[in-house]
Amino acid sequence: MDIATILGLFGALAAISLAVRDPSVLISAESLYLVGLGTFAVTLFRSTLGEFLNMFVVSIKMFRYKMDKPEDLIDRLVELAGIARKDGMIALENEEIPNRFLAKGISALVDGNEAGFIRSSLERDMYMTSKRHESGRGTLQAAGDIAPSMGMIGTLIGLVNLLQNMSSDPDGIGPAMALALLTTLYGSLLANIFFIPMAMKLENHAKNEEVNSELIIEGVLFIQGGGNPRLLGDLLSAFLNPKKNKKRANAEPAAAD
Repeated sequence: MDIATILGLFGALAAISLAVRDPSVLISAESLYLVGLGTFAVTLFRSTLGEFLNMFVVSIKMFRYKMDKPEDLIDRLVELAGIARKDGMIALENEEIPNRFLAKGISALVDGNEAGFIRSSLERDMYMTSKRHESGRGTLQAAGDIAPSMGMIGTLIGLVNLLQNMSSDPDGIGPAMALALLTTLYGSLLANIFFIPMAMKLENHAKNEEVNSELIIEGVLFIQGGGNPRLLGDLLSAFLNPKKNKKRANAEPAAAD
């Protein structure tokens, strides 16, 4: 479960609630219906049905998303390289590998495929995963752009009703004004607390996953070439930021002891 996503979301909602004395004044079924349904309807209009439904799937997965740490992948690849060098590629078949992308690469090694085929297959997989992430991010970003516009439409509707009924129905001024203001609020909340941050987070996840995939490709091809496992860690350390790289380098002598 992604703690940062949950803490960030509830933190934003808590900050807003602290500024509201009476939450009931911010509840309007009519305004929420207009902005919420309108936003999803227009987002569906600009998307395919698959892209629209994938937006919800991506949003749910984001709360329980867990990405492998690059340093853990490096350690695992070094371990696999040692097994392959000692017992042969076929020995990797019995290894349990939770990471789907790494498991695919190791499976290609066990099958005895050439380096060119393995690279091509893994890079194609990485590309298609990137396209799926891009599609989900684009739909979330579109919803984030549409929500404030629907809020503005609700504001204009509320103002029209307010002006039309100002003299004939003074009691309707309050509800009309509430509709005018709350739709803008709802549109802004949906965009800036949900859709846009989720799109940005998905983009960040996609970049990190792409780095992990490139790391795995280099590691798998190193194993396929029969390289010395001791050199693999140094080769893949380029994928770590300097701080993590230094920490891992300091931990290696202790591990060896």
